[in-house]
This record gives sequence, structure tokens and C-alpha cells, in this order.
Amino acid sequence: MEHIREFLYNPSITQSLLWLTIVMTIGLWLGEKAKIKHFSLGVTWVLFVGIALASLGIKIDHSVGQFAKDFGLILFVYSIGLQVGPSFSPFKRGVLQLNMLAAAIVLLGCVCAIILHYITGIDMSTMAGVMSGATTSTPSLAAAQQAYFDLKGTTNPDIATGYAVAYPLSIVGVILAFELIRKSFKISLPEEEKRLREAAQETAEEPICVDVTLNNPQIEILTLDELQRLCPIKEMVVSRVIRPDGSDELVNEQTSFKNGDTLRILTDKQHTHMLKLLGQMKDYDLRVQSEKSDHLISRRIAVTRPECNGKRIRSFNLREQYHATITRVSRAGIDLLATPDMVLQLGDRLMVVGDKNDVGKVAETFGNELKRLDVPHLLPVFFGMVLGICVGLLPIPIPGLGSTFKLGLVGGSLIVAILIGHYGPYYNMVTFSTTSANMMLRQVGLTLFLAALGLGVGENFVPTLVNGGYMWIGYGFIITLMPLLIMGAIAYKGMKMNYFNVVGLLIGSMTSAMALPYAQSLSNENNQASVCYATVYPFTTFLRVMAGQLLVLIFCS
Repeated sequence: MEHIREFLYNPSITQSLLWLTIVMTIGLWLGEKAKIKHFSLGVTWVLFVGIALASLGIKIDHSVGQFAKDFGLILFVYSIGLQVGPSFSPFKRGVLQLNMLAAAIVLLGCVCAIILHYITGIDMSTMAGVMSGATTSTPSLAAAQQAYFDLKGTTNPDIATGYAVAYPLSIVGVILAFELIRKSFKISLPEEEKRLREAAQETAEEPICVDVTLNNPQIEILTLDELQRLCPIKEMVVSRVIRPDGSDELVNEQTSFKNGDTLRILTDKQHTHMLKLLGQMKDYDLRVQSEKSDHLISRRIAVTRPECNGKRIRSFNLREQYHATITRVSRAGIDLLATPDMVLQLGDRLMVVGDKNDVGKVAETFGNELKRLDVPHLLPVFFGMVLGICVGLLPIPIPGLGSTFKLGLVGGSLIVAILIGHYGPYYNMVTFSTTSANMMLRQVGLTLFLAALGLGVGENFVPTLVNGGYMWIGYGFIITLMPLLIMGAIAYKGMKMNYFNVVGLLIGSMTSAMALPYAQSLSNENNQASVCYATVYPFTTFLRVMAGQLLVLIFCS
């Protein structure tokens, strides 16, 4: 027995690994079982299990704990960046507005923290930890801890303790904020869903399909190039021509058109008015699967060959080589027009129109073997981590302060992951991973970080809480609630934003994945809250990393 006791309580590498896995196991089990309706602390239970065991005298090797925290956090934020990278477009219509509102929420949170710092006299490094917990931002916590260590050469356990005490109530605060907004403005969810449907119809960006029957007197015989000069729409794909006798054929550069022919054209909604220059226009439903053609078929083909990754559609020369046409590309659940200059990525789903035999050859060209997508590509993960760590270590001067800050392991890894996820395919780098594989890496990283964090700060948790630390809970609640109520009211009432967009904005600006299931339960018809959450999450995470560092560097130097 004495040997077992000595092993469990004397820090070593093996003992540390044992306690880390015990903490993760119990915490994850509680995350699945301890639920109240739609509310659950989820993986955060790992943190509190670690704190509880550390309060009972469990200690782990410091070096092992530090490695677990750093590596887990890098894995967590890098997985996030790699997933959002392909669709990351901060200047896209509507996206910039959402991110600016999220930035305002981050700024207001910092203002609240600064005011509370001066009113209460609490050290700003501790307040930065409280703010990190109040905004459920684990990367912000890590950034504040690293900034303090770089500045003082030592650690401050109160940073992590402040995070831990403020965290649980912050989730309630996020939910309370958008519920108070709903009650204050007497918002009707069915009315908001109706508004959302109407707005979606007006601003739809997915390609639409129309049949245009040529009847322009100035048209005698047109080639495809002449047609595109006459109707200069860059985002336009002509998939086939239907002759007056009912026969149809695929379109290539040698195909000629004349009055009476009907062209099947894909474009975006804002350019359809230009097609009236050609003739009579009629909508065609893309969801229609049955085709009247005897020889042409439409088929979904998955890009699964790594050799196709990063290549432009025009480089495959499908119209001349196979008499087939790619009309649409489905990426991350969104249909995009298959323009000749579009760069394909592994995992894309192509809508191909052509003869049955030719379409089969096209499938062989792109692979279309879904099992290939199950194989993880680890090279970009670890290559990106190397770059992320290096970028994170670069000192960046702060104008006017005579000091520098670093993006750190978190900020550097996040930025590099987003850039690799977005631009990697342009340089033939395979960055695709299945959602399940990405989530596995993310959850392993976060769980490992929280377990090491809990075991590291738990020894001082209860004494700090008893000796006035309980007040930090209230301070955290203020930092959570005030910015959300102010900006939520401005977004809904002042900017006429849809309520479901506001909900997603508030949750994303707090990086609060725990509140997302509750938000999703508000509607069975749309997932707009999740979309807005994902839209602002990457930018907000970066801002919170910077905020945690800057508060410590400015007020503690």
C-alpha cells in the first residue's frame, strides 16, 4: 500500500500521465451525464475535476503539466483554424459587419475589466484571468499567462484561478443576455424566422439555373466566346444547349448557337437581368434530378485524388477531352459556380454534366473514392504547428509604449492555421480533413489543456476563493453581461439585424460553444445562430488572445 501511495503522490512522468488520464476520463464522463435540459458544462468538467483532485493534494510533474498545456492548446486552436480556413472571408458581404460588432464586444469587455481593476484594486493580471473566464476564452487565458511570465519571469496562479471561478456563470450570462434582449424588445421567434426566409431569398448567393431561349434579332450564329462577349458575365456557366427539335448537347468552344436554341445557364441572381439581352428567360430548378435527355446525365463526383488538389478547373480541359462540363462545386455545404479559374480542393463535390460513359471517365480523373477522404493528412498539421510556434515567438513592437508583445503559441498557431487552410490548396498542399477527424484533434487538445490546468491551479483554488476570490464571480458576470446587452441591443434595434443573427453574434463573440446547443433549440427551421457563431469565432479568438496579452503588458509592466 505504501508503495502505491508513494507512486500516486510523488510527481513523476508516469504518475503525471496517470492523473492526467484519470482527470480527463472523469471530466468527460461528467460532461456527458451532468446535464440540465440543453445546458451542460461539457468538457469544462475536466477543469473542475482537476481542481478538485489538486485540492486533495494531488500534484503532477511541472514539466509534464506545462507540456500538456502547451501542446494541448496548440492542437486545439490549430484544429479550429484549419477547419475555418477554407471558408474564411472576413471582407465578404455581411461578414465584415458581424466581425466589427464582435470586435466592439471584445473592446467593451476590456473596458469593463479596466474599470473594475481601478474600482476594486485587483491586479490587472488577475482581472485578465477573470475576463478570460467571463468570455469562456481558453486561448486568452493562455496568452495572459504567457505575457505575465515573459514580463515577470514567474507565474501568477491567480490568473488561472480567476478564469476558473468566472467560467461557469459566464455561460449562464451569455444565455441570459440574448433572452433579456428577446424579452425587452418583445421579439417573436416565428416573425424572425419569416424575416430570415425573406432576406435569404433576396440575397441568395448560391447559383441559380435558367433556360434562355435565344430570340435576339441581332443574333445569327454565335460561338461560346461571342456569347460571353455579348453578355459579359464572369460568373456564368453554360452547361448545355437544347435545339428546337428537342435534342440537346453539351457546350464547348466549337459549339454554335442560333435563334430558337435554348441555353441552360448557371449564374448568380444579381446577373440574371443581363441574360434578357439574349432572349426569353425561364427558371430551371437545380433540384430536379430527372432529365429528359436520352444520353446526358448529371452526377455528383467527389475530388479525392491528391493530384487534383490546388488545380484550376480549366487545367483539366474536360469539355474537349471528355465532352463533359462541371457546373457547380459544393464546398462546406455551399454550392459555388464552377468557373474555369476556380481552384479545386480535396473533398469538393462536383456536379458534372455529360454522356454517361464520359462522366464515368471524369469520375476516374477526380478519384470519386470517398474512402480516400477518411485517411488523415498529418503533414500540414505538424508543418503548420512548426510555423505557428515560430510566428508566435516573433516580438511585435507596440507603438508609443516602447515594449513588444508576441502572438504566442495560441495567436501564432491560429493565424498560420487559417492561412494554410485557406491558401494551402493554391500551393498543392492537402489541408482537407473530415469533420470528425478535426473534432477529435480539437477535443483531445482542449481536454489535455484543461486537465493540466486544473491540476496545476487546484492547490490554491479554495484558499483564494475563501479569501475574497468569490467576488471575482460577480466581476466576471459583469464583464460577460454588459457588453452583450449593449451591443446586442444596438445590433437588433439600431442595425435591424435578425434576432437569430444576434444570438449567433453574441455566442461567437464570447467563443461560448457551451451556449450554442441552447441557441440551436430556439428554432427547428434554421441554423443561422450556428452560421453567425462560426463567422465571428476565428476573428474573435484572435482578438481575445491579443486583449489578454495587451492588458497584462500595459498595466503590469
